[in-house]
Amino acid sequence: MKKMMNVKDFYYDLPQELIAQDPLADRSGSRLMVLGRRDGSVEHHVFRDMINYLHPGDCLVLNNTKVLPARLFGTKEGTQAGIELLLLKRLSDNKWETLVKPGKKAKIGTKLQFGNGLLTGEIIDIVEEGNRIIQFSYTGIFEEILDKLGEMPLPPYITHRLQDQKRYQTVYAKEEGSAAAPTAGLHFTEELLAQLADKGVELAEVTLHVGLGTFRPVKVDNVLDHHMHSEFYRLDEENAGKINRAKAGGHRVVAVGTTSTRTLETIADEAGIVRAASGWTQIFVYPGYHFRCIDGLITNFHLPESTLIMLVSAFAGREHVLEAYAQAVKEKYRFFSFGDAMLIL
Repeated sequence: MKKMMNVKDFYYDLPQELIAQDPLADRSGSRLMVLGRRDGSVEHHVFRDMINYLHPGDCLVLNNTKVLPARLFGTKEGTQAGIELLLLKRLSDNKWETLVKPGKKAKIGTKLQFGNGLLTGEIIDIVEEGNRIIQFSYTGIFEEILDKLGEMPLPPYITHRLQDQKRYQTVYAKEEGSAAAPTAGLHFTEELLAQLADKGVELAEVTLHVGLGTFRPVKVDNVLDHHMHSEFYRLDEENAGKINRAKAGGHRVVAVGTTSTRTLETIADEAGIVRAASGWTQIFVYPGYHFRCIDGLITNFHLPESTLIMLVSAFAGREHVLEAYAQAVKEKYRFFSFGDAMLIL
């Protein structure tokens, strides 16, 4: 008989006004809920207080991916009809998998232009879920053109315009390629990272380029039927060494965000040892999953019935997580990408 895990088991009621629309002026001034994995205990702090919970020798793992200004507004050649494009995945130098709006008339062979012809493209294929493969043409460097023409691809639940593009970027972002920010990392400042290093906390980096698959709603009743999109990850020798040293010394590996978690859990062996590796992951973590590498998690508050709240529930227990979320609602925490954070230990 087929196993069943109902998506409704991950629902919670969230008042609309608790969805954070703008980042706070002070990154590390957001609130921090500390959740005990084993006993469900809850404490309320400010984000920068997280330093008090990490010990010398612990390893904090950051996702150093950088968000591309991947939303483009242009026109269809000939009709001049407006079109919106979201770059999802780079397939080769000039070829991208994209999300096109409106999609119905975006047929194979359709030519598009952006920035008065600074960038042009042609739809050459239609793939799963209606995503379009576009071959781009331009003169110069693609990333520079994108910086000039593109906008940050904020999630649909954020309706305010972002005043400073850097605020949807972590302070340690360096590897370009994400369609969305690894938002748990948005709370860190250079100063807080320096304080952690001074305390003897090892800072390691992984790269996972976040695709929009992360935010896609789970549309099936049975969670186990949900299909995860693949995302590119990389871990180098130096950072693998930092993580393994922490493990060997009996210290904790604390992942910053669900993206770092998924990368580490993809790479780690049964003993929690990681190695330098790169590739594509479709790992889907939900309750019942046995964690091999991470001992702690810093994460934001996630959408009801999302794969992200399922991952957090797998780590801390569904009942504990839903009780903590109910407290967060009651205490008027700010939710989602620009919202407050949770430290689970």
